[in-house]
Amino acid sequence: MTFSQTLADLRASGNDTVTVSADWAQGRALFGGLAGALALDPMVRSVAPDRVLRSVSISFVGPIAPGGVSVESRLLREGGSVSQCQSEVVQEGAVRTAAMASFGVPRSSSVNMPAVAAPDVEAPESLDVMPFQEGVSPAFTRHFEYCYGIGSLPFSGANTRRMGGWVRFRDEQDPITPMHLLGLIDAWPPATLPLLEERAPSSSLTWYAEIIHPVPGIRSGDWVLYEAELDYARDGYGQTHARLWNRQGDLIAISRQTVTVFA
Repeated sequence: MTFSQTLADLRASGNDTVTVSADWAQGRALFGGLAGALALDPMVRSVAPDRVLRSVSISFVGPIAPGGVSVESRLLREGGSVSQCQSEVVQEGAVRTAAMASFGVPRSSSVNMPAVAAPDVEAPESLDVMPFQEGVSPAFTRHFEYCYGIGSLPFSGANTRRMGGWVRFRDEQDPITPMHLLGLIDAWPPATLPLLEERAPSSSLTWYAEIIHPVPGIRSGDWVLYEAELDYARDGYGQTHARLWNRQGDLIAISRQTVTVFA
């Protein structure tokens, strides 16, 4: 099932339940970008269309296994210009992912600063697309295409803070939504992994993402540029921040994560 099909099944259920296929797994857990999208989707539907997603904070309470999940969401407050929502992704009676999101209408403001410029990276057409390797690559990565252009590969033992390149959905046809943007910005491995010389488990603990508005032009199948930087790592945890740009160099989204590393 594609990313869009999974979200469509969630909406079609009538009670925000869905069965997630195993090809969206990331080790023993569901791909965090899809888990976050499942938590976000009902919240997006609960507010007026002019109240666009500004930020979402996600805690991965426990691993979501492939199979049935349900999403419980509620509108916490609807102010004059901002709405606050909360949701929980539940499996087998336990909360596995918890999220809070803020939605806001545009307002007149004297504060105006251009976005951070995109790094200078070779075009994806000049780079190699990373192959999907059954049994080696995380299962969910079959749904994306990657071109590394920044930093080093995971498990290469490199002493570098930066990692990234180009990424896009492999088989998406539907319009890009905030949920799809979560998928794209979380598709890359944690920026801690290039420091390792051997494979080891790693996962996100908390995740905070912000969407830039108006959202720059991006269509299904477009390449977008991702750059992550490792701020600090010690005691089995790492703090990273990342950004996402379109082909024209327009900033799309900002991300910050605390990741766990079992090595």
